[in-house]
Amino acid sequence: MGDTLGWRRLYGVVTPSTNTVVQPEYDAMRPEGVTNHISRMHIPDDPVKSDADFDELIRRIDVALEAAVDRVMTCRPQHLILGISAESIWGGGSAPSRKIAKRVAKRAGDIPLTQAAEAIPAALNAFGVKGRIGLITPYFPVAAGHLKAFFAEFGVEVAHDVYLSCESLVRIAHVTKERLAEAVREVDGSDVEAIVQFGANLPMAQFAAEAEKEIDKPVIAVNTATYWHALRTGGINDVGTGMGRLLEEF
Repeated sequence: MGDTLGWRRLYGVVTPSTNTVVQPEYDAMRPEGVTNHISRMHIPDDPVKSDADFDELIRRIDVALEAAVDRVMTCRPQHLILGISAESIWGGGSAPSRKIAKRVAKRAGDIPLTQAAEAIPAALNAFGVKGRIGLITPYFPVAAGHLKAFFAEFGVEVAHDVYLSCESLVRIAHVTKERLAEAVREVDGSDVEAIVQFGANLPMAQFAAEAEKEIDKPVIAVNTATYWHALRTGGINDVGTGMGRLLEEF
């Protein structure tokens, strides 16, 4: 006999303590028989007023990884998800995510791990996107080099980008639907094949599903891509509704 509620799959989700979006968005995409179990990396909600402040936040998040993995492994999940996107690409390219995978393996053993750095390329590939994209992120401009190097590694160019420069990690979740719509308009254009949102505490999943109908091209929210990738690599192929084309078509 397996877990009564999570009889198909138990996901352990590691996310910062300041994050209020990952848990509800993942749960909104959760099929029957799948359960999500959150482990929080303790991070203070300090003000962010500069690129240097943002760099320091990433450092603190990185330091908190192992303890959060240890906590969630006590419920014996079958698959881990890193519910933060910046850490997996900070440093540029795919190297940071490979280092994280090795660190997690030392604590959790041979258990699947899903990160944004794997999920976003897989989502773009599913849509056949190989050229230029628009990028929306709550980060400060210090993230630009990291993100552009990451996308460049698999042949995608960031044509237009918006850095919302949110003044604390908690306040990322306060960004309104109206501001997200404005950001989509800012990065859209005839020269982009898709729009990608990066930053796991930005409440974009449901709005992205609406936006892609309006502009008639993929709008990929990072939480949707990450959870979709975890489901599919975990053998869960249920088709979702209301959360965008990625879950409905692939």
